[in-house]
Amino acid sequence: MIGVTDLRPGTKVKMDGALWECVSYQHQKIGRGGAKVVAKFKNLETGATVERTFNSGEKLEDIYVESREMQYLYPEGEDYVFMDLETYDQYSVPAAVVGDAAKYIKEGTGVIADVYEGRIIKVSPPTTVELTVVETPPGVKGDTVSGGSKPATLETGAVIQVPLFVNQGDVVRVDTRTGEYVGRA
Repeated sequence: MIGVTDLRPGTKVKMDGALWECVSYQHQKIGRGGAKVVAKFKNLETGATVERTFNSGEKLEDIYVESREMQYLYPEGEDYVFMDLETYDQYSVPAAVVGDAAKYIKEGTGVIADVYEGRIIKVSPPTTVELTVVETPPGVKGDTVSGGSKPATLETGAVIQVPLFVNQGDVVRVDTRTGEYVGRA
């Protein structure tokens, strides 16, 4: 069991029969009353978010989640297949669990997977990935006073904003946390 005052972003707990990850928390002390903790949680299976308020003495059931290095192999219908790099076991993971990470991984990409009781509950892509631009309109010099950007479709289907000088076929580096262009590879 873990006290609600020990919650931090990234802490994983079991609450109401489901697995949740703490996204943010705030400790509130109000006048003469007892302290309260307001925390926002993300459901690890459905992706839904919820905000809960706890009294400072309450406890939650913490869970042990193992992080493993895995490699994305291929899509299989609505699922994604990953291989554990230590045991070479293959896991079929639903698209809901992979979530936004699917926009930044291609076949052969290494990821970190959180495993709970033998099943993958979260997939985290590398911080930056290098992807090829498959479609982008031509940038015309002089269109803007400063900088400027245009949409570009990457090989995984993700659409990001890139500078005007990026062309179709260029390999760009993307920050997977924000989905922003970092530079050319």
